[in-house]
Amino acid sequence: MICQKIYQYQTITAKEERMYQLRPANERGRSRTGWLDSFHTFSFSSYYHPEFMGFSDLRVINDDIVAPGQGFGMHPHADMEIVSIVLSGTLEHKDSLGNGSIIYPGDIQKMTAGSGILHSEFNPSPTEAVHFLQIWLLPNRKGLKPYYEQKSFTPQQLSNRFCPVASPEGKDGTVKIHQDTEIYRCRIDAEKNVGYKLSDRRSYWLQMASGAAELNGAVLAAGDGVAVAGENGSLNLRGIDTVSDIILFNLRP
Repeated sequence: MICQKIYQYQTITAKEERMYQLRPANERGRSRTGWLDSFHTFSFSSYYHPEFMGFSDLRVINDDIVAPGQGFGMHPHADMEIVSIVLSGTLEHKDSLGNGSIIYPGDIQKMTAGSGILHSEFNPSPTEAVHFLQIWLLPNRKGLKPYYEQKSFTPQQLSNRFCPVASPEGKDGTVKIHQDTEIYRCRIDAEKNVGYKLSDRRSYWLQMASGAAELNGAVLAAGDGVAVAGENGSLNLRGIDTVSDIILFNLRP
């Protein structure tokens, strides 16, 4: 099992009970330096937990806050699909392919590390911290040609719906992931309801990036993660905070 605790959540629309696996925010790993505060959903760097090594092809969800004017210097990656989603502030990217860009809230950045790439991530603001999720997924094959991609989504596109932001084909304005994975983002308003249909032939990970929401009647807080596998039916969400940010992964079983 990927998570230690299993809770039964009663659905909003039916009296049947479903089994979801909760990864509470306060049980994640944490590393802090003078300029970085990072929470690790799965084992990462010096944080190791044998029951939290990943989920399907998902290997890393790091919830990072980087101080103004600080960041990660040039460092290498290989054979990983790396996604960054900025929640607040701005993040500056540079890499050994010559790419350089600023990532804003509403953007999604994807880097195929493939056969090898160097990159840096830096907070260009002198006054404001940057808060972002860094996500790693296993690619469908090794040795891919490295490349960088970044797409922007408007608040209207992300509002009160699961907006696709990454897909295997890069369809409908999404970034391309070299894996049988789709990533959705939803910014749900208080008292709004959003649903997502499940298939028992797929696995799903839902990450509460910020705010709070009810999932099938159970309250989730910022940083909580939920794993779902082998289920039909649907995820039914209701916003609690003014605006809550949710990331959903549709993954191989």
